[in-house]
Amino acid sequence: RGNCWDNAPMERFFGSLKSEWIPKAGYRNEDEASTDVLRYLTHYYNRIRLHSHNGYRTPVDMEALAA
Repeated sequence: RGNCWDNAPMERFFGSLKSEWIPKAGYRNEDEASTDVLRYLTHYYNRIRLHSHNGYRTPVDMEALAA
């Protein structure tokens, strides 16, 4: 059995996903939801959204700096 901090990163991610991206009315079907969440991950979350733990840079920018 893990401690209460084990789930914190995923709770944070899904909280951001719900508040920043998912429409209040929801989706019409599972395919629409899947496509839109994939768009959130590949486009917005990795390329546009600034992350405070990265010095307010995107994950893509941090990978470029590390290379």
